[in-house]
Amino acid sequence: MDAEHEKNHKVTVAQYLRMSTDHQQYSIHNQAEFIKNYAEKNNMEIVHTYNDAGKSGVTIEGRHALKQLLSDVINTKIDIKAILFYDVSRFGRFQEMDEAAYYSYLFNMHGVELIFCAEPIPTKDFPLESSVILNIKRASAAYHSKNLSEKVFIGQVNLIMRGYHQGGMPGYGLRRLLINENGQPKEILYFQQRKSIQTDRVILIPGPQKEIRIVNEIYDFFNIACMPEFLIAEKLNNMNIPAENYSLWTRSKVHQILTNEKYIGNNVYNKTSGKLKSKSKKNPKEEWIRCEKAFKPIVSRKKFLLAQSIIQLRSAHLTDNELLEHLKNKLKEKGKLSGFIIDEDDFGPSSSVYRARFGGLLRAYTLINYKPKQDYNYIQQNEFIRNLYPHLINDFIELIKAKNCIVDKEIRAPLLYINNEILISLLLCKCEKRQSGKLRWKVKFEKVSNADITIVMRLDSTNTIPLDYYILPKLDILFTNLVLSEKNSIALELYRYDNLYTFLTIIERQNLRNTYAA
Repeated sequence: MDAEHEKNHKVTVAQYLRMSTDHQQYSIHNQAEFIKNYAEKNNMEIVHTYNDAGKSGVTIEGRHALKQLLSDVINTKIDIKAILFYDVSRFGRFQEMDEAAYYSYLFNMHGVELIFCAEPIPTKDFPLESSVILNIKRASAAYHSKNLSEKVFIGQVNLIMRGYHQGGMPGYGLRRLLINENGQPKEILYFQQRKSIQTDRVILIPGPQKEIRIVNEIYDFFNIACMPEFLIAEKLNNMNIPAENYSLWTRSKVHQILTNEKYIGNNVYNKTSGKLKSKSKKNPKEEWIRCEKAFKPIVSRKKFLLAQSIIQLRSAHLTDNELLEHLKNKLKEKGKLSGFIIDEDDFGPSSSVYRARFGGLLRAYTLINYKPKQDYNYIQQNEFIRNLYPHLINDFIELIKAKNCIVDKEIRAPLLYINNEILISLLLCKCEKRQSGKLRWKVKFEKVSNADITIVMRLDSTNTIPLDYYILPKLDILFTNLVLSEKNSIALELYRYDNLYTFLTIIERQNLRNTYAA
């Protein structure tokens, strides 16, 4: 009678199912069927199922079902005697044997046995032998993952060296081309499209001419116009030029274009690594896998290398002593120092770096025993001019609007777009007093500007109000720098105006309805 009762009273168990993406024979359905048959043969009833489909077994991270199973057992939320696994590898391919043993111990400590259905291990009758066998199985499972990872890596390196693109988006200005095993083109792969035949390969090819032109303009903005990435992104967004997949431009997207070697045709792999779910890390350059001239370049090597040198110098973390040494060399070269002189050096640290590091330029000057001859009022003066500029811009815009004109200061910033026709650049030029007592104004034009007209607004000797205006058409600007004095050549005086009346009269739009009505 007791034997019959024992037979009818089934042991309650849970089953744990896991499949990564490497073996079809380990499919969730196959595991469940095998475990079900095992349970029926051994008088067990499966009352709970925990499923980690598509999860790697090399770590517990991301395996929510296994974590939940552990929590339920430890907190006695479920009443089971054992957990059924298809085999040891389904429990995990932990790279640390102690990690697998630790989780096993937690289950055993709470009275729950681990049973590996396809690999019967006599855990109860022969605990010492079973421990040895289990550790061997765990080591084998871990080695399998490590060996597979190394084989996959070697295979990817081989494909990289043959010039094939290994996953990821192509990048703005480039496209993914699917080719067959003989290298014949099949089709362009668009966003979220994947190859379906194992022998097919993917290479990168130049994208539309418009995108290639934008990529080269990004390099010109950075290399020639000295624009940082975030300003380039802002400029492209203001021009309504979409980034990859019609998204907005960001600093990181621009930086990626400036630093990725695929734009000069190189295929680079293994810059970072995180094998077997380990934390991703940056690899030293000697470990990078590089195939040069794998793709057709869309940026010249000269442009690319110039951008790299600018980025490296900009991002180099200089010590205080190195910064001061650079300042000494600049003093030796120029004979004097100022924020303007420091910022003129596109390849050195900016004046803002010295202000942030030493609490101001004057403090940095003191540390190298330099005493400027002029007084320090220019610091307050520059601050005043910076605050004055937006007010003058707004006054200028109001004058234009009063002439029935439309002004957009956003779409082509920092330029003003008037009547959807004319691009205006407004430059504020401060007055400098020389040792001789004479006055001069230094004009520094934008290196890359699409302005149709540049208006140079000279400030008076007190640098508080506009003195006059030089209105220069684009075709007549044949220089990047200009020095104006109190008396200039006739050629320059042709462009000088005491006020903006003539300019405003030219751009004024007439109200045709009122004109005809009159």
